[in-house]
Formats: sequence, structure tokens, C-alpha cells
Amino acid sequence: MPLLKSTFFPTLPFRNSHFNTIYRALFMKETVVYTRKRVPTWDHDFIDLDFSFVGSKTLVVLIHGLEGSSQSNYILAASNTLHKEGIDSVAFNLRSCSGEDNLLLQTYHSGKTDDVHFIVAHILKNYSYENIVLAGYSLGGNLTLKYMGEFAKTQSSKIKCAIAVSVPIDLASSSEAMSSYKNKIYMEAFLKTLRLKVLEKAHKFPEFKIDKNKLFKAKAFSDFDALYTAPVFGFSGAEDYWKKASSKPYLKSIETPTLLITSEDDPFLAAACYPVKEAKASKNFYLEITKYGGHVGFISSFQAHQNSWLENRMLNFIKQNVS
Repeated sequence: MPLLKSTFFPTLPFRNSHFNTIYRALFMKETVVYTRKRVPTWDHDFIDLDFSFVGSKTLVVLIHGLEGSSQSNYILAASNTLHKEGIDSVAFNLRSCSGEDNLLLQTYHSGKTDDVHFIVAHILKNYSYENIVLAGYSLGGNLTLKYMGEFAKTQSSKIKCAIAVSVPIDLASSSEAMSSYKNKIYMEAFLKTLRLKVLEKAHKFPEFKIDKNKLFKAKAFSDFDALYTAPVFGFSGAEDYWKKASSKPYLKSIETPTLLITSEDDPFLAAACYPVKEAKASKNFYLEITKYGGHVGFISSFQAHQNSWLENRMLNFIKQNVS
């Protein structure tokens, strides 16, 4: 029964889910000096990896969320915390998210674990790390959880544990939650950058016929995924994509210690995204649900030195599972 009791309890006004969500994104500014490595892919594309090297035997692979990158504040915070602890990290920029558009019409999506598998294999082949840890946030967390279950029987023994934060493990219900009026600002922010990327793809690949009028009128992920994600990646529709890309069905297959940290007040998640039953039935899938925290927030107060609860919680889990 790996259900964990949480110690996270923020001060006011961080008990407001939207305030906590927005505060990290807008005000938690950090910097990291990365070493970029471009990895050519099997399908004639590339993936950019941003390393923070300290000479460790352990590497934590950080996977950002929707339209994030190695410059997302939660990635920077994790990289800095790990660096101070003497642990190497690498920020895995999903295709089209590294500051340079990728070469293919296809970019990334919530269930594209072939890229995760490819990058893990690349690291194992080209670097001499003894321990690998995966840590994903939101969409990146869904990729992490799906990978840990989907590749449980074949993944390297060097993968010692995984951590996922604020994950929409059931994409259909999460997409519905995101369509609510309370999330209108978030939705429009996501769609703004997604529209621009698709318009650039349509210009580069004129054979890709997309109804630009519908694209500009898209108000929800259901609209966008029906116009781009589903047809480009071979799904029959948005619902088919959500069903096949969701990590929830894979949780029962996880065989390596894996922790999901999520908050009750996450505005992006629906009830189906809290896998209490799955955690109770598993020996390896751990679930920690905080009362507050928002979406990839978990900020405690206005005092900067008190705002590393999430990073420290992740670090503790890593230390418990990496000898």
C-alpha cells in the first residue's frame, strides 16, 4: 500500500491553487549553465539534451511539460538542487521545444514514449552512469509513468527509480477539466504557442492540409488534438489519442520504485487522475497527494529559502532508491 502521507503545508496565499500554479511559473527565476548535446534520431530528426555536469555516477533525466523546455522554472529548480547535491542532471527537450524547430512534421505528444526509450538507450550507450533516474512534470510526468509501465520488462537495471509530478494520467478527463471556464487563461496560453507551431509546420510541409480557420477558433485540447495531434500521429481522433497515450493503464505494470506527487487542488486534473486504487494494489508505485500545491507549484511562502519542498521531496526519494 504505497500511499504516502505528505508534509507539504504552505502559508497563505499559497493555499490558493491558481496562485501557487502561477507563482512558480512567473516569479521563481533561476539560472543553470547547461552543456547542450544534440542527438540525431532514428527517423532523421534531432533531440536536444541540456546537461548539468558535476561528475556524478547518477544522472537524473528531467522531462518538462506541455510547451515547456529546459528553461522551465521547475526544471531549473530541480537542476540546481541536484547540482548542489553533487548529482548530474539532463533536461530532455521534447521535439520542437529546445528553441529550434525540429525537422519533421511530427513534434511530441503525451504518450510518445519511443522518444524516452531512445534517449535512455542513448545515455546508457554513450555515458558511464551507474544510476539513472527519470523525473517528469505534467505531460512529461505522463511520459515517465507510461514508460515505466510500458517498458517495465525490458528497461535497464540501471534505472533505479522514477518521479512524476502533477500528472494528467487520464487525458480525457484532464482535457475536459482544462476546458472549464476557470482554466480559460491557461488554455489560451497553451493554445497560443501550439497554434504558432502548427502554422509553421503547415508552411514547411504544404502537403499537410489543416483548416487554419478551425485552428484559430480552437478553444480546447479536443479541438487542437483533432486538428493536429491525432491525424499527424496516426490516431483516429482526439479520444483515441487520449485513450492510447494516457499513463493510467500502465501503472499496474510498474516494477521499479516510482513516485507520483500530486495535489488535491490541481486545477488541471479531474478525479480520474488520482490513482489511489492503483497505488494501494502496487508494490512499486507510490502516491503522495498533498492538500495544496496547484499544478507543478508546491511553493510554500514568499521566502525563497522555504520554496524547495518539491525538489527536496524528489531528492529524498532518489536517495532512498539509489545506493
